[in-house]
Amino acid sequence: MNPKMIAVSAIIILAVSGGSFYGGMKYEQSQSPASKFANRNFQQGASATGTKNVANRASGGGVAGEIISKDDKSITVKLHDGGSKIIFLSETTKTTKSAQTDGTAADLAVGKQVNITGTANSDGSINASSIQLISSLPAVPGGSEPPVGE
Repeated sequence: MNPKMIAVSAIIILAVSGGSFYGGMKYEQSQSPASKFANRNFQQGASATGTKNVANRASGGGVAGEIISKDDKSITVKLHDGGSKIIFLSETTKTTKSAQTDGTAADLAVGKQVNITGTANSDGSINASSIQLISSLPAVPGGSEPPVGE
């Protein structure tokens, strides 16, 4: 190959690479924050209950926290930011204990940690479509609780 042909090939490769990079950057900028959230969780497989629930979370219909009160038709959840939300239950609300184990409304008890998806109402409450009970994690060594055996 002659040097002129190598130079032209290198310029073409650089132009295509630069154009591809620029196009990717513009595409990323065009994505709304909600779609970035949904796409990231879909790619990571973070939604154990399906992509429909990822969309519900992105639209404001998802919360996580601790159950602080309960009655026959609703639970109140204390959020991680200190606020609270009223969550309305229905006959179609699906409760799970883990990805493989179904639960019931009876499993929803004060003090339990939950992850909820559903439809947000205008008053800030949520009509729950699914509630996942979150098992408590063991204490971390060096944390506020001493390790077992000490």
